[in-house]
Amino acid sequence: MKVFKALAAVLVAASLCAPSGAEAAQKTLKLSLPDAISMARENNNTIKAAKSRVEQAEGRIVQSRQSYLPSLTLSENFVRTNDPLNVFGIKLMQTNVNPATDFGPTLNEADPISDFNTSLQLMQPIFNRDGAIGRGMAKKAKVAEEFMTARTEETIDLYVSKAYYGLMLAQYNIVAVDKSIATMKRHSAEAEKAFRAGMLPKSDKLSTEVRLAELREQKMMLEDGAKNAVDALSVLLDLEEGVRVEPTGALAVDAEIPSFADVAVEGDRSDLRAMETYRELAEKQGDMARAGRIPRLNAFARADNHTADFDTDGSSWMVGMSLEWKIFDGMAISGKVQEAKAREREARYSYDAAKSNSVAEVARALRSMRTAKERVGVAGQALEEAKVSLDYIGGQYRTGKAMTFELLMREGAYTYAMMRLNQAKFDYCVAKSELTYYGAK
Repeated sequence: MKVFKALAAVLVAASLCAPSGAEAAQKTLKLSLPDAISMARENNNTIKAAKSRVEQAEGRIVQSRQSYLPSLTLSENFVRTNDPLNVFGIKLMQTNVNPATDFGPTLNEADPISDFNTSLQLMQPIFNRDGAIGRGMAKKAKVAEEFMTARTEETIDLYVSKAYYGLMLAQYNIVAVDKSIATMKRHSAEAEKAFRAGMLPKSDKLSTEVRLAELREQKMMLEDGAKNAVDALSVLLDLEEGVRVEPTGALAVDAEIPSFADVAVEGDRSDLRAMETYRELAEKQGDMARAGRIPRLNAFARADNHTADFDTDGSSWMVGMSLEWKIFDGMAISGKVQEAKAREREARYSYDAAKSNSVAEVARALRSMRTAKERVGVAGQALEEAKVSLDYIGGQYRTGKAMTFELLMREGAYTYAMMRLNQAKFDYCVAKSELTYYGAK
């Protein structure tokens, strides 16, 4: 009786510790490709880093406000000195000069004095041409970062699509190999019976087992490929460890392929727009350098309080304007202008190169789509023919009218045809994703 009670307690504890169905379902994440892309845009760390760069650009815009906003500084200083000139000056600022004693013989041998100086200083820019240009550059730099962030999202979309389709290809091929394994198991069992009956040589029997071992090895490699694709998706989607992604889409082939005119790059792609903005920035940098030759005008105001013991004090104020004009700076401005012109040319050449490359990439993606679609048709027909041939030879083999090598050859052709079809569909889907990426449509 005690044994049954103990066994019941163990079963109850095991049921409490075992994960529930809901918890087990959390380990598998069923995703369509649009869902995966949406999740990546929300969770991917590379995209988050790109968005942080936009925030940095926004911070630089805030910093550029110093070109027209005032600055207010409060400072407190303490000095103690017996320098005659400074002692006399501090007494004046503290309104503590006594003509009867301070202008006597002890003027050159002053007693030490302390001074606490509280100062409030206001600086107001009036005209700073280079600062105004710099503010415009900061705003344009933010626009460029926004374009680059959009391109980063598009790049991650492409990576997610390739990993997603790669996972589907591995799963499709595993299904194909499983079919071949099941077929070869039946033929291997028949070869074993024929061998025991003395109707089949041992070499033929072993050849079926060798082929079965090859298929099992191929399946293991495909399973590793599927795990690698899952790992890639987990990184791109920033999933928790242990979550298994299960794709719900299909390797679909469109009925029609777009023409080159429908996807031709016209400079509207986000990275090309960012490059164009960088070129404009380089041009503005030259304007900013040239503005360094223009005088700067600033206003200032200052209020001071001096005291030695916080009992009596003296206060003063000062207002004024400052004009600064760099007449000659050792050719520094000229060098900056020259550098800015070279950067503007570099940005223009980079833009032209990227646009030309994009046109070539769009053409390549379109060719890949057309070729892959044609391959799907050819592979589909080959698969039907290989299936008919395998079924026929299989029937002949079971009646002893076909040789083992003929069976193995037909089975290999059938497996290869299935995987060729899967590969062609995968290549089409990847080429379509690349066309979207390079054409930005």
